[in-house]
Amino acid sequence: MPTRYDLDREAFADLLSGEPRYRVDQVWQGLYEHHTDPADITNLPKALRARLADELPLALEPAAESVSDDGDTVKWLWRLADGAAVETVLMHYPDRSTVCVSSQAGCAMACSFCATGQAGFERHMTVGEIVEQVVIAARVAKPRRLSNVVFMGMGEPLANYDATWGAVERIHGALGLSARHITVSTVGVVPGIERITQESLPVNLAVSLHAANDELRDELVPINRRYPIARLLEACRRYVDTTHRRLSFEWALIDGVNDREQDAQELAVAARAVRAHVNLIPLNPTPGYAVRGTPPARVREFRDRLEELGVNATVRRNRGTEIDAACGQLRANHEATPVRAPRRRTRTSTSTSTS
Repeated sequence: MPTRYDLDREAFADLLSGEPRYRVDQVWQGLYEHHTDPADITNLPKALRARLADELPLALEPAAESVSDDGDTVKWLWRLADGAAVETVLMHYPDRSTVCVSSQAGCAMACSFCATGQAGFERHMTVGEIVEQVVIAARVAKPRRLSNVVFMGMGEPLANYDATWGAVERIHGALGLSARHITVSTVGVVPGIERITQESLPVNLAVSLHAANDELRDELVPINRRYPIARLLEACRRYVDTTHRRLSFEWALIDGVNDREQDAQELAVAARAVRAHVNLIPLNPTPGYAVRGTPPARVREFRDRLEELGVNATVRRNRGTEIDAACGQLRANHEATPVRAPRRRTRTSTSTSTS
């Protein structure tokens, strides 16, 4: 049975084939413009409201909710129909409200410092399961307007490409968010970057880089063994040249692992080569991962060094640390097993290739 937000407009027309044609507009507007449950779409006949509520169940069942930062950060843990668990985070800032959505239950990328990667992969999410996260966040955000959607929750969006892009199109077309306010994140799935480069909607791309030499990145982000940095940077260069959209590198700062002077130099070479902005993320504590995030003073030093090297860099504020707001933590906080940390580096000779 399809869930409520799995159906596109054409599928709703088929579902409502015995109704006046304007009913499709009323249902569509109720669901996507007003973020309303079918039972509360008051311009529909009562019998039709009951039918829609019965035939089109929601996909996400609340399992846990946590609120922090004086209400500015809300995290949900959802159960899907098959029992899989996924997470969504709504974050309010002075100038915007952003929802971070999941695209998979679990993740197969196995990044060593990520709670979701430690838990392994369960399954892809559907378009409706992804979109429903955004609708709920938009409803909860009121009276503020939900202004940004980032695909940075559980899973690798470009490994679930068709559903991810279907959700992007629905978020843009039905929910009315501009492509420039939608960001798709990837750990470096090059074929997915090549596909998104050719799409009609010029969304933002965020690459979770975390290391700018192949030796360290192989350890932190294992997919680098398949798509090494030189190939990744070439795909990023084509994306920037084709879409003229913003590219960012995400860099989780890990104490003694990727926060050294040579790390800054290697990152600067990579970022300048593709005109990327760098988001520095002090690593959230993750159950089962044996190292800590870079201390605040060193985070600032690393940012300042990047700027000296000609790179635009910002430090992302940790949101909701006390409510396990990092990806996968709410689900994993009672299920963690120790994971070996990467050895601390004293490298002097490895450099970044940009060819």
